[in-house]
Amino acid sequence: MFKSSLWKETKIFAYCLVAAGLGATFGSHSWAAKPPIVDSTIAAAATAPITAGDLSAGFAPIVEKSLPAVVNISTSKKARPAAAEAPSEMDPFFRQFFGREFGGRGFSMPRERSERSLGSGVIVRSDGYLLTNHHVIDGASDINVVLHDKRELKARLIGSDPKTDIAVLKVDAIGLPVVPMADSTKIRVGDLVLAMGNPFGLGQTVTMGIVSAQGRTNLGIEDYEDFIQTDAAINPGNSGGALLNARGELIGINTAILGASGGNQGVGFAVPVDLARNVMTQVIDHGKVVRGYLGVAPQNITPALAKTFQLKDTHGVLIGDVTPGAPAQNAGLERGDVIVALNGKSILNSNQLRMTVSMMAPGSEVNLRVLHGGVEKNVSLKLAELPTDVAQAGGGRSKESSAPTSALQGVSVEASSGRGVVVTDVDAGSAAAAAGLREGDVIQEVNRTPVTNIADFNRALQRVNEGNVLLLINRGGSTQYMAIQNK
Repeated sequence: MFKSSLWKETKIFAYCLVAAGLGATFGSHSWAAKPPIVDSTIAAAATAPITAGDLSAGFAPIVEKSLPAVVNISTSKKARPAAAEAPSEMDPFFRQFFGREFGGRGFSMPRERSERSLGSGVIVRSDGYLLTNHHVIDGASDINVVLHDKRELKARLIGSDPKTDIAVLKVDAIGLPVVPMADSTKIRVGDLVLAMGNPFGLGQTVTMGIVSAQGRTNLGIEDYEDFIQTDAAINPGNSGGALLNARGELIGINTAILGASGGNQGVGFAVPVDLARNVMTQVIDHGKVVRGYLGVAPQNITPALAKTFQLKDTHGVLIGDVTPGAPAQNAGLERGDVIVALNGKSILNSNQLRMTVSMMAPGSEVNLRVLHGGVEKNVSLKLAELPTDVAQAGGGRSKESSAPTSALQGVSVEASSGRGVVVTDVDAGSAAAAAGLREGDVIQEVNRTPVTNIADFNRALQRVNEGNVLLLINRGGSTQYMAIQNK
């Protein structure tokens, strides 16, 4: 994953669309004709093939209408020079040319220097509200916006949300061009998209591609991830720019790139506009983002866990832990329960549950369909507000630990100062390592039986004949289940 210190950049291979039976040459690359891929929002094209005449104007009408609402953003911030940049004495050879004031005791390096960065933004309200990335304006002392008509305006930060990398800016102007927002839940893989922004500081640029994937998570870019993946060419400076559908509607804010070199590798990510719109509304209305809070540690259900818990499939979310005093505990949810639906909508994985709850307001009433011991039940509760910091406490190694030993193949453990045993070593080629067990994990249960010491741990394992061993582990203060093939 490539990240700049000043911004994360989304970057994607250029994509060429040609009509069936035709060939086209773009630059030095010749592309063979392929059947047209049509955006799902264009109803007529869904039933009729695209002809060469349909493409005669290209996307110029959409670009002419939308591009004026995509702006260039430049920021500056003060930074202290590194110690290596502030020598206490200049070399005598150079001092004879520059004088004592540059190299003697009277010489001093400036305490601060100015750093500048470039990015992009999208006007979404005619009264001057813009969306961009948090990392584009993070720490900036000055934010300047250059409009399509070359006007340069000072912008002020209304608010930002680092957890989603979305920021809201305001310029003092009215009657500005805007990009209308789409419903990003309706996009489909294969839909045509246009990326607009300010790559390399060159100025407004448009590239074309498709939606390569949806719902990309676990990338380690943001705390809350539900990215649209696209191959529309995006480069440094495009961060905060617009990702549009074929009707010229905003479906995402370009945010990140996958690639070690920063080169165009055809894998870029955008924050869905529904998520960005939710952040913008809260920032404008409340000055900050508040999120709903359920109070569970959700985890995806692997085939091994599904088999161990006797579930029909891997759909749903396993509750690995319940926070004391949280809405989930107050409603009777327990560790080991499986959430299969929220407000009548099926929950397929932990990220879906987390994103859904986070976009709901504190105090919202929700109805959960839960499997408890294999029996389905409905649970109603009211969400709380997500705490800014949730205290976590986990078990640690005992000062008087016993010799490493374990009846679990490839795993060594020691006594814990609290409940359970601490994992001290995991063989790289073991089934435990493949399942994700790590050194420092605290094993608290074996096959739903609590363990308090090494003897309990080994006795519980000896009762396992063959198949999966279900462990409850504490990692960083939060518990989760793990199924391991022991024999």
